[in-house]
Formats: sequence, C-alpha cells, structure tokens
Amino acid sequence: MQKTDNNFTAMISTDWNECLAPTGPFDPIAFSHPELAQELESIFRLYTGNNITLGQAVERLKDLLPHLPTKEQMDAYLDRYFSTYKGVPELIQWCSESGILFMINTTAPIGYFQRVFAKALIPAVPALSGHTMVRFPPEPTDPEIIYPLEETSDKAKNTQKAAETYGISPDKIIIIGDSGGDGPHFEWGASTGCHLIASMAKYSLQRYCDKKGIKITSYFGIKYDKGQGRDPDKEMAYDFMNLRSVIMELLNLD
Repeated sequence: MQKTDNNFTAMISTDWNECLAPTGPFDPIAFSHPELAQELESIFRLYTGNNITLGQAVERLKDLLPHLPTKEQMDAYLDRYFSTYKGVPELIQWCSESGILFMINTTAPIGYFQRVFAKALIPAVPALSGHTMVRFPPEPTDPEIIYPLEETSDKAKNTQKAAETYGISPDKIIIIGDSGGDGPHFEWGASTGCHLIASMAKYSLQRYCDKKGIKITSYFGIKYDKGQGRDPDKEMAYDFMNLRSVIMELLNLD
C-alpha cells in the first residue's frame, strides 16, 4: 500500500525519549549546563513517574536555568549525541511509504525536532506534538502540523486533533509510550479503541495502567520491573523494524 497526497490509512502517535531514543528531553540543556545534569534528571523522573505535572517540571527547570538552549547549542548537542534505537529511522520511512501517519508526540521541545529535521537526522514526519519551552523560527523542514504540548494530558488531545485532521478512525491508531507520563495518553486511547504498545516499558507505566484497568495491547523491548534500573545497552539491541509485523497485524493492513 502506498501513501499519496497525505491519504493516510492509519496512524502511529508515539513518545520519543526512552521510547524510540535512549536520550531524555532535557539532555540538550544538560549538555549546555552540565553542572545541572543531576537535577534535570531528577525533574524528568518526577513527571514521568506522575509525581509532579509537566507544567511544574518546566517551572522548576526555568528556575534553574540562566537561559534555554540556542539554535547553535542545540546543533552542537545533536552533532555529538543524537541517537535513536536501532531501526527507528527505517521504521519512520517504512510508515511513510505504507500510508501510516507517523506522529511524534512528546514532552521534548519543539525546537529539538526542528533542528533534527533540518539536519535530516530522521525522515520527515507530517505531525509533531512537542513542548514549547524551546522553539526556533520556522524552517522549510518543519513538520506540516506542529501541536503545542504543555501537559502530558495534551498528548491525547493532539492525537485526537491529528486523527480528525487526517480522517483516521481510532481502530487504525497505535499509541506508543514507555512511562507513567504516557499514562493519560494510554487511558484516552483505551477509551476510544486505539491499540497500545509499551516500548521499553517502565514500571510507572505498568502501575498507571494497572490502577486504571488499562490493558496494554503489546510490549516491545525491555519490560522493567519495580525498582529495576535502565539497561541502555540491552535496549539498543532491539531492532524497531521488527515492529512492522505487529503494526500490520494490529491495524489489519495488507
């Protein structure tokens, strides 16, 4: 099946950090301010574990920083540290060629992805949902649609907006997430009939879903137990191109 003129037949709405890539959303900031790396990591874990809101996390972040990353600093970080899990760029390209709208839906800043696309580090995507804390002037390489995200609950709202824009029904949507911060997205998806894939699933996501009675459709990569630390080397061994058969089966696509 081939996509023509944005006639998408299905959709993937996915988190990015520690879900499709081994990095965190505050890593570019830590790169520019290494003395704050530990505090930034702590803030990230607090909101992905549903202990504070994303808005509260950003306020704490702003209190710590003399300034947010410039375009030059973001480029320097990407040149040195950009990475994804194995097969992620190829999976994005395969989705594009297969009529599947690939939407990155993340608490990472919009500006990070503006530079990622400008530098052609991953294939272009039609839609991006990201935080507004870092956003650069528009580039020709920006996604067609960019949705602002201020709280984790906005992931679900933005997935719904994209689905309505492109005329995609819930049974043709796959939501991918890894942590408790994706819990509200999964909760909305479960209530509307979307398929749910936990990628490199943290215990915080499993705890959220168990508490809410949400059934995760499929797992990919490591499924972490309570108190188990991340194993980045093991995560990097998984090839995301192996998700193709799962995607085809869930979406009932030929």
